[in-house]
Amino acid sequence: MDTTIQFAGEPRPRRQDQELNVGGVVPLRVRSRSLGRKSSFEIFKEGALESAEDEDAGLRNESDYKRRQAFSFSQVLMLAYQSVGVIYGDIGTSPLYVFSSTFTEAPNRANLLGALSLILWSLTLMVTVKYVLVIIRADNDGEGGTFSTYSLLSRYANIANRDPREATMIRMERFRTNELSQSQQSFRATIERTKFFRRLLKTIGVFAVSMVMADGVLTPAQSVLGAVQGLNVVKPDIDKSTIVGVTCAILIVLFVLQPLGISKLTMAFSPIVTIWLAFNAGFGIYNLANHDYTILKAFNPYYAFEYLARNKYEGWRSLGGILLSFTGVEALFADIGAFSRQAVQISWLGCAYPCLLLAYSGQAAFISENPDAYSNPFYNCVPHGWLYPSLVIAILAAIVASQAMITATFQLLAQIMKLSYFPQIKVVHTSTIYHGQLYVPAVNWILMIGTVIVAAVYNNTTSLGNAYGVCVMFVTFFDTCMVTLVAILVWRIKPYFVFLPWLTIASIDGAFLSSALTKVPDGAWFTILLSILIASVFILWRFGKEQQWFAEAEDRYPTTHFVNTVDDGRIQLTQKFGGKAVSSIDGFGIYFDKAGETTPIVFSQFIRKLVTAPEVIVFFHLRPLEVPSVAYEDRYHVSRLAIPNCYRLVVRHGYMDEVITPDLASLIFEKVRNHIVSRALDREGEGRSASRVDSNSAADVTKVNAKTAVSEKDTSTPSTSEKNARPAATPATSVSSTTSRLTALERAFNHEVLYIIGKEQMKVKPGTNFFRKVLLRAFLFIRENTRTKIASLDVDRDRVIEVGFVKDV
Repeated sequence: MDTTIQFAGEPRPRRQDQELNVGGVVPLRVRSRSLGRKSSFEIFKEGALESAEDEDAGLRNESDYKRRQAFSFSQVLMLAYQSVGVIYGDIGTSPLYVFSSTFTEAPNRANLLGALSLILWSLTLMVTVKYVLVIIRADNDGEGGTFSTYSLLSRYANIANRDPREATMIRMERFRTNELSQSQQSFRATIERTKFFRRLLKTIGVFAVSMVMADGVLTPAQSVLGAVQGLNVVKPDIDKSTIVGVTCAILIVLFVLQPLGISKLTMAFSPIVTIWLAFNAGFGIYNLANHDYTILKAFNPYYAFEYLARNKYEGWRSLGGILLSFTGVEALFADIGAFSRQAVQISWLGCAYPCLLLAYSGQAAFISENPDAYSNPFYNCVPHGWLYPSLVIAILAAIVASQAMITATFQLLAQIMKLSYFPQIKVVHTSTIYHGQLYVPAVNWILMIGTVIVAAVYNNTTSLGNAYGVCVMFVTFFDTCMVTLVAILVWRIKPYFVFLPWLTIASIDGAFLSSALTKVPDGAWFTILLSILIASVFILWRFGKEQQWFAEAEDRYPTTHFVNTVDDGRIQLTQKFGGKAVSSIDGFGIYFDKAGETTPIVFSQFIRKLVTAPEVIVFFHLRPLEVPSVAYEDRYHVSRLAIPNCYRLVVRHGYMDEVITPDLASLIFEKVRNHIVSRALDREGEGRSASRVDSNSAADVTKVNAKTAVSEKDTSTPSTSEKNARPAATPATSVSSTTSRLTALERAFNHEVLYIIGKEQMKVKPGTNFFRKVLLRAFLFIRENTRTKIASLDVDRDRVIEVGFVKDV
């Protein structure tokens, strides 16, 4: 059965003058100004904070950093095809309702020409130029979305603190001062020094994610309900309850299919959207040829300006309908993590963009001669005999239109979990070929419930349409601002070269956003409120995590900070922790840790408060990498630490690798033993080449070689007879010789294996002000109900010890 030991923690106030050196955790913003770009562990190794005797812990490796996945040309083409079925379902189905949303009555030719010009140039400037050619280049190692841009900025500027356990997984690339121009230096320094700007950037990143997720609840309901309402074309007297019921049923099926993964879904979705876009392009060419082809004058932007100048207020109000032509563009950016930048550029420029230009031009050509057709532009403009096939493909395309937002939600949530803005929940990688394709089960079912409720409550596309578009414009404006910062700090373009393009695009964003805000009283308040609630959860969790990091700071030191070795080979606590001798208990202690910065917190608590330690200690660190699998020879890294018989095993694994298995202890034993033997053989080779091998060393190596030979014939795990014949523990022999290490290792393993896992409890400090207390208690409630339970470990339960300890926050 599991054993739990609970320690009580005492309050440990932190003084203001200790901000730089708080338990080995140096806030990123402070660290770079004072100690450069080194992590706290590297600083320890160099003696900047404290002399450390540990060997290279193996916690840092170039292969740990996330890299942009490289694709072959054929893979890029396949991803481009897949992206058509996911990304362009939303923006591609806009021809169903843009003209009807823009006009309230049959338009005259001048207004039609102006509106078409606005649509064509919106697609060109907002989607093609702004997003496809510029913004998606501001990805963070292949990940897209506003929050990934914030993550990218935080690698080049000191604007955020990082989880110490994850800091080793992120490559910091801050440019040196002499690599930037004077204007860029001033710009960066202003942002880094000003708390307001740092918090503003964080807020923008969080709100952009929450608004995309709010649209993720709304879009499936809007698109599927609109598709089902299309049945009115065939059966005008269809009952509303039937429409709502069918809509909810389709939504449920859509979300039930999500576990299949993007690659499998696109086998059905991509042909639908491709045919839909082909229909639109074909109908556009037909209508241009048979009706008013002179409408193509709308490609001249003069008509867009003339329309706005002539219609003034009403022209500005109509921008709320025009912007529907590019809703979904925010998902385009977020979804590049699943498809790659090149694939999105190919699919947009080669397929979606020209098809949509032809679709809107063809509809305008038909409406020019039949003004009343604006009320249902797509179906009214369908050539004779194509109505029913068009109805079927339009319904199918509208149903799959919501996939863009669903996929974007999965991508964005995975991003914010990495930066500790949301509890760690299960994320499933659905492809071994395309590493960025994700599925988040819990979010999928929450989205399903939310969209079904929204569809049932609103029950018509007019009400939903009023709630649509505002969040899109907020996100596009946020993207404009964030990518402008990337251009200055990452791409190193001088600020005065960036200002004019930013002002131009920001003005366009502002015009559309101000028009969309007029919808707030009519329904847009819903998505804004929902996004505020989601953002509040993100910010609350991040606040709580930062308080937790500071509370844990004193435990984040190398082992030599807590214990040292005395002359007879025994270990004792350092003077800071009382200087008591640490007793030894027989056994093989495996201390679990996550990615880890130095010493597992559970070990520091265990040894300081129990003043005892297993005879052999192994720190077991898991290092998940965003690849399907890690080659076996690269998966395990063992290093020996400064205190006797203490080792660190870092396991780098992919999302398809199985790591925690019932025979985990045998695997750890084998890896540690192999490390001891290989180190001895390495020393033997070095000693021979330098002629510095003494007789004792040679004897030890001979024993090691003999033992290795026996082991190769047998299993790496000691036999039952060896267990019964194990020698008594003799701590005095625990010296630095290879033989004594192997003997201690086998003796400890044969006696008892213990899996020691920490369970950290957190309590709010007495005297905390009311507001902070409320926030921390809310954080602790969420934390307690989302923590991974010990029962999920697939190891022998009788060997598990759960060490509980309390930290004040």
